[in-house]
Amino acid sequence: MNFPFFLFSPGRPVALFLRLAILGAALGANCTPLTAEPIFPKTFDLTGISSSVTYSATRGYGFDLGTQPSTETPKPFYFSTDVPEGNYRVTITFGDAKTASEETLRSECRQLLLENLNTPAGTVVTRSFIVNVRTPALPPPPPNAPGGAAVRLNPREVGNLRWDDKLTLEFDGAAPRVTSITVEPARVPTVFLAGDSTVTDQPSEPAASWGQMLPRFFKPEVAVANHAESGETLKSFIASLRLAKILSQIQPSDYLFIQFCHNDEKKNWPQTYVEPRTTYKDYLRVFISEARLRGATPVLITSMQRRAFDKHAAIVNTHGDYPEAVRELAREQKVALIDLDRMSTEFYEALGPELSPIAFNQHGKDPTHHDNYGAYELAKCVVQGIRDAHLPLADQIVGDFTGFDPAHPDSPESFKLPASLANEAGSIRGN
Repeated sequence: MNFPFFLFSPGRPVALFLRLAILGAALGANCTPLTAEPIFPKTFDLTGISSSVTYSATRGYGFDLGTQPSTETPKPFYFSTDVPEGNYRVTITFGDAKTASEETLRSECRQLLLENLNTPAGTVVTRSFIVNVRTPALPPPPPNAPGGAAVRLNPREVGNLRWDDKLTLEFDGAAPRVTSITVEPARVPTVFLAGDSTVTDQPSEPAASWGQMLPRFFKPEVAVANHAESGETLKSFIASLRLAKILSQIQPSDYLFIQFCHNDEKKNWPQTYVEPRTTYKDYLRVFISEARLRGATPVLITSMQRRAFDKHAAIVNTHGDYPEAVRELAREQKVALIDLDRMSTEFYEALGPELSPIAFNQHGKDPTHHDNYGAYELAKCVVQGIRDAHLPLADQIVGDFTGFDPAHPDSPESFKLPASLANEAGSIRGN
């Protein structure tokens, strides 16, 4: 059996009680017990790894989730390595000395990093990416303080790749061929995402959300930490300690993108319902204030519309006063705004009632959530919004993004993104 060749080098928180609860859960960040640090960088020479080298907790690396690469007939595969939570620069050499290759790269829970890279036979291409890894663990709150020791995950998140202690890469495409992988810690600004199912990293095909497409549009000097989750609201995001998790990590150079509405507006969920111009804005202020308290930059995002057309082929506003409340708050608080409500309306209307289902989950049977094409186009809307808001983050947008007009989206026929290995159609939590 061949084993991987390693190269090692040293690697060296509305009311006052609510704010207190959040703060209490986020306190103690500097009280984590010291543990032995792993040695970085980790370099894996995949030309010398037997396909039988599967991931195990004991080994700490290997081909994962029941997949193995093949040299004769290349096929998609996962590769994982154990790492502490944090941001990592992953440098990958694609290609093969004898055969052409074609690959798409995702990380963790289907976060898109690269699509449709083709390398001719005898050619190798080296690219770098930033991957965020996290676990549910929280710094223990001080004695008698509110909070908890871990994010309160829902059942569908248990065992999810986004909440484990390993970095997982998914190599897709017609002929993925990988020569080497190097993983090392990276000190880069982080874009934290707080939101619901329309933002989260949807774990399996055919559903997808803009948050998991966003990493593809940044240079390898920015991390995307997507903490959004299906069914979440502003209130539940706090109660489940998801905001506390973000606040335990966010730094002055970071961003907090905030998009809530789809579930918050549900009066049949009285425990988490918020009224648009009072409690909705109040809870959004908490997120804004907590980010600013830590020196980070908050960004408000209006929720995209649902696919609901009137008889004139115009999108019906299914969100009532909520989008305008976000716009008002952005002006009041002098917070950058990305108006995904308006951009999504332009996008859907450009496609029209007949073609627009092609951008939605389950071929349009689901009028709220999106598929890969819809999520990709909405991610482009967000990236254009970053540029339009003149955020410093715009300097880290990839060079091949030349701008995006949602009234003139990419042709669905020209959109080609290989499906992920994770494919399990089902209802989305909170739908």
